[in-house]
Amino acid sequence: MSSAPVSAPLVETPAVGGPDRPPLAKKVLVSDHPTWCPGCGDFAVLSAVQRICRDEQIPTEKLAMISGIGCSSRIPYFVNSYGGHFIHGRSLPFSAAISLGRDDLHVFNFGGDGDGFSIGGNHLFHAARKNTKMTYVIMDNSVYGLTKKQTSPTSPIGFKSKTDPWGAMEQPVNPMKTLLTAGATFVARSHATQVNHMTEMMLRAAQHDGFSVVEILSECVEFNEGAFDGANPRKGGTWRTIELKKNDGSPEDAARHDPTDELAALKLALEPAPGYFGVFYEVKRPTKNQLERDLITKAREKTKGASALQLLEGTFAKMR
Repeated sequence: MSSAPVSAPLVETPAVGGPDRPPLAKKVLVSDHPTWCPGCGDFAVLSAVQRICRDEQIPTEKLAMISGIGCSSRIPYFVNSYGGHFIHGRSLPFSAAISLGRDDLHVFNFGGDGDGFSIGGNHLFHAARKNTKMTYVIMDNSVYGLTKKQTSPTSPIGFKSKTDPWGAMEQPVNPMKTLLTAGATFVARSHATQVNHMTEMMLRAAQHDGFSVVEILSECVEFNEGAFDGANPRKGGTWRTIELKKNDGSPEDAARHDPTDELAALKLALEPAPGYFGVFYEVKRPTKNQLERDLITKAREKTKGASALQLLEGTFAKMR
C-alpha cells in the first residue's frame, strides 16, 4: 500500500496551452450529441458548462462530471471528461468521495429538483453542512419530466399532473431557503434564458472553495411550458437581479446586498415567485477537504511517516 498523498494526480499531463499541448477548445469538450427535447433549457446549461471549462482552460482529465437521475442528469454524457451517472438522489456522496480522494479535480454535480430536493434531499443537507469542495448545479423545471409529468417538490400549489390531476396541494420546497439553512457556503440562482448571467453564476460557483450551489430555472417545454415566464423579459416577465455591495463608501451602497449576511439572504429567498436572481450567499469556511488533509498530516507526524502497510502491521501486532 502506498503512503502517497490522497490528492496526488494519477497521471502527470502537459499543461494546457503549454508547448506540448494546444489551448483547450470547446470542440474538445464535446462528447456526444445532446438528446433533450427541442427548446429544453438544459441545452443552455450544457453550453455554459463547456464555455466555463474552455475559458478557465480546465483540462478534460481534471474534470469530473457526476449526476443522478433525470433529464438534467444526462449532462455527463455530453462532456468529454471523467463522469458518472449515479443512483437517483445519491450522486452527492459519490461526488464527495471523488472530491476528497482526488483534490486536484474540479468536481461538478448535476441534478434536477426531484433529484436534489426529494429523494436526494437528505444527502443535499449533509453535503452542504460538510462543505466538501464541489459545484452542484440544480436544473429546476418544477416537474418530473423524464417520467412524463408528475408533481415535483418545487411544483406550485394547483399544478395539475398525473400524480395530482386535481392540482397539487402540498407546500412546495423553497430551494434558496433550503440551501441556506442546510449550510452551503455559496448559493446563487439564475435562469436558463439569461445565458450570460447563468454562466457568470456558474463560474463564480466553480471558483468557490467549498460546497457551491446554483439553482437554474430550466423550462420543460413538454410538460411545464411557460412555468418561468414571469422572470423572462422576452415573454413579459420581470428580471430582478441582486446588486451586491461594492464597499465603495457611496450612499447607494447601503441598499446593496451583502452576500455574507445570512439573514439578508434568507429575506431575499422569501420573496414571492419569480423572486431574485444572483448571488444570495457567499462565505469562507474550512472545507472538509482541508480538514481531512490537516488530519492526515497530523497523523503522519504522530506516526513518524510510517507507511500505510506499517501502520496496518502494527495494528495487527497489538491484536495478538
